[in-house]
Amino acid sequence: MTVEDRRDSPPVRAGGDDAVGVRIADERTPLLRKGESSSSSSGGGGFGDREFDGASFAGAVFNLSTTIIGAGIMALPATMKVLGLALGIAAIILVAALTDFSVRMLMRFSKAGGATSYGDVMAAAYGDFGRRLLQACVVINNIGLLVVYMIIIGDVLSGSSSDGVHHAGVLEGWFGPHWWTGRFFVLVVTTLSVFTPLACFKRIDSLRHTSAVAVLLALVFLVVTAGIAVAKCIQGSIEMPRLLPKVTTDIDSIGALFTAVPVLVTAYVCHFNVHNIENELDNPADIKPVVRASLLLCSITYIMISFFGFLLFGDNTLDDVLANFSTDLGIPFSSLLNDVVRVSYALHLMLVYPVIFYPLRLNMDGLLFPSSTRLADSNVRFATITIALITVAFLGANFIPSIWDAFQFTGATASVCLAFIFPAVIALRDAPRIGSRKDKIAAILMVILAAFADLMAIYSDSVSIFKENSSPSGMLTRRFGGSGAAAWKG
Repeated sequence: MTVEDRRDSPPVRAGGDDAVGVRIADERTPLLRKGESSSSSSGGGGFGDREFDGASFAGAVFNLSTTIIGAGIMALPATMKVLGLALGIAAIILVAALTDFSVRMLMRFSKAGGATSYGDVMAAAYGDFGRRLLQACVVINNIGLLVVYMIIIGDVLSGSSSDGVHHAGVLEGWFGPHWWTGRFFVLVVTTLSVFTPLACFKRIDSLRHTSAVAVLLALVFLVVTAGIAVAKCIQGSIEMPRLLPKVTTDIDSIGALFTAVPVLVTAYVCHFNVHNIENELDNPADIKPVVRASLLLCSITYIMISFFGFLLFGDNTLDDVLANFSTDLGIPFSSLLNDVVRVSYALHLMLVYPVIFYPLRLNMDGLLFPSSTRLADSNVRFATITIALITVAFLGANFIPSIWDAFQFTGATASVCLAFIFPAVIALRDAPRIGSRKDKIAAILMVILAAFADLMAIYSDSVSIFKENSSPSGMLTRRFGGSGAAAWKG
């Protein structure tokens, strides 16, 4: 059987009443059959994994939740400032529901067509062009996220300088300015000691433990923020947060509401990892409850962080709420709490990095080597692509720190395509002929809604950038954020 034959083959499952669901993976699906040793032709999971009997439900939930909860979590309180508390929370719930609907639509058409990856179902609908377009969007989205993650980690730990003002990082605050607390050295150590080892795993299930810790660290941020907000409420130093947006007759103020859309979409985009997680599940039928459990966990976390963050800082909430934690909070142990928040967030991003890196590597391999054998079977190709992508992210974080304006458009557009537009156009194409009239109507509405909201957001961002850049103080007042994974600039 040729590589192309294997790619187009439908899933094969073991027979019998007691059979465990097993799929024949395509050349880039990191699946070991039940009981197969990691030292087999698949290349193994790495770092001592000896046998893989299928991913657990909890491990899948942690991995998908970590895919969802990234740097965008810090931009969510700012959406409350734009939309108001009531409309903002409603928007979070709406986007979560739309994400669940789009994932279910994607998986239904995947199963009907025997596709084992997002690229496969796009290829079934739109041929090789569809697969490559999907892979390009994943690469654009994920490499942008990884660069921003490293920028944030560097800023949090080593500080940043902007317009002649230096904002001290955690390490500099603890130990003072030294060469070993500088950005370059800190990112080198982080890349070599954290990112590279975790990126060497060939199965995403191998990251289940680090993903669990990453979710826990996000909860640490939530608990500390809630505790601070409650303490300030007891002091009587917090005002009632605004429930509705500030809207005037000016069209720009209405368009500004749509700038929250890319934040929410990027905060929930996880579609590029759903197939990878399903392919490794002990029971692939569990993917539906895995998705719903992950979305529920993340939605509760998002709502609480948005609520307490906006409650704490009100209309002074910055585009990245983490920047608010560099000032005196007005309560005892303020400095300690600031450090806890910033360090837990930096550690969270370090552990999110490999989960986002995993589909990035698979899709980059698909773009560069579409007819090659499975990536896990080629150690040379696996290592080369891994090193190259880590190097690109490292160089971007060190030499292109002001990437936000460009990423505002490329990241947001790619995220909207991955989350809503591609699943909808797959349903409209209906290659396996299973779509109903209701599916077609829902898909058309989803494309129109996503395209309109994103175009309005891009227009509003463009107007904002033009106005700020045309004013003498524009670059001083402009902060990073508004599109998804917020970059902390002190």
